[in-house]
Amino acid sequence: MEAMLLFRSLLFLLILSLFSLHISATSITLYNKCNHPVWPGIQPGAGKPILARGGFKLLPKKTYTLQLPAAWSGRLWGRHGCAFDAHGRGKCATGDCGGALFCNGIGGTPPATLAEITLGAEQDFYDVSLVDGYNLAISITPYKGSGKCTYAGCVRDLNMMCPVGLQVRSHDNRQVVACKSACFAFNSPRYCCTGSFGSPQSCKPTAYSRIFKTACPRAYSYAYDDPTSIATCTGGSYFLTFCPHH
Repeated sequence: MEAMLLFRSLLFLLILSLFSLHISATSITLYNKCNHPVWPGIQPGAGKPILARGGFKLLPKKTYTLQLPAAWSGRLWGRHGCAFDAHGRGKCATGDCGGALFCNGIGGTPPATLAEITLGAEQDFYDVSLVDGYNLAISITPYKGSGKCTYAGCVRDLNMMCPVGLQVRSHDNRQVVACKSACFAFNSPRYCCTGSFGSPQSCKPTAYSRIFKTACPRAYSYAYDDPTSIATCTGGSYFLTFCPHH
């Protein structure tokens, strides 16, 4: 009797899992095109499930595919210069999430380039954002979808053109490892689009945000950037590439 109940329970779970896969066949494949390891971080939106424990190591020229549940939303970013012990404790030079290999729902420490995606019943919304600064070039390319399904992200390495006042340098001071947003660096209403600058009419592009826009023309460079920075696609899956310019 117990064996029969166990069999039925397993059969029910199998049918349920196949049904859920049928509902959402959306996947996102992360590809590390950099010449160094990247530790992707994944933070779900409120009430959404954590995927892949929120983080893992991705070696150069390797891929990792995530199946996205229906109506999932969240942000993904790349961590760089990480070292973790056998218990998954350590630190990353950029994009660190509480000193843990598995972010488990914790966001990345700015500056970090963010890929954001929201799966909808009619269409998906996705973008690459530099509002929290930049550490690695990221692009999102949809496939198998219908609609506009445009590319989003960066075409150049922003660290190579980061103004001195925004630079985050390596411990040996030899290289720029990240570029702060002007808001994060100066905490000024003009750059953060707050206070009297808290509307699209009053918060305009600055010299700093224009530098970001040059490197990443299809990305959000500041809070009230051109709304065309948000891309849409219906029924697609996605390819997220770190260092697409390599």
